[in-house]
Amino acid sequence: MPYEYLDDIATADAAFVARGDSLEELFVSAADATMNVMVADLDTISPAECRTIQVENDAVDLLLFDLLQEIIFYKDAESLLLRITEINVSDCDGILRVSARAFGEEINPRKHELIVDVKAVTFHHFRVEQAPGGWEATVILDI
Repeated sequence: MPYEYLDDIATADAAFVARGDSLEELFVSAADATMNVMVADLDTISPAECRTIQVENDAVDLLLFDLLQEIIFYKDAESLLLRITEINVSDCDGILRVSARAFGEEINPRKHELIVDVKAVTFHHFRVEQAPGGWEATVILDI
């Protein structure tokens, strides 16, 4: 599993460290970890609907922050549980861009074992940095 939960960082929140060999892998891992806080088994999310997510920022940490907020937005606005399956991170004159395709379906309590509702990503302890062999992010979610 390319992410692990941190029980000792936040008590009323959910915290995790995500890892990836590339920024793309890191972002997918962090998105899956965020969704896995809400849904016990990610494999129960069928690819019935598709959304294109595009975010840009001049800082890599804020780029991930914005991407995770988009996943949460779709959950709140359209009751969609989404998993990112295709992603590209590019740099255009110092502006980082993510273009991702996320697939999923509407929340169905009979199908999806819901754990908690993630309200937002927080800036508390939030970080993204290069690590030996790839990238690492620490994320705390407000639940």
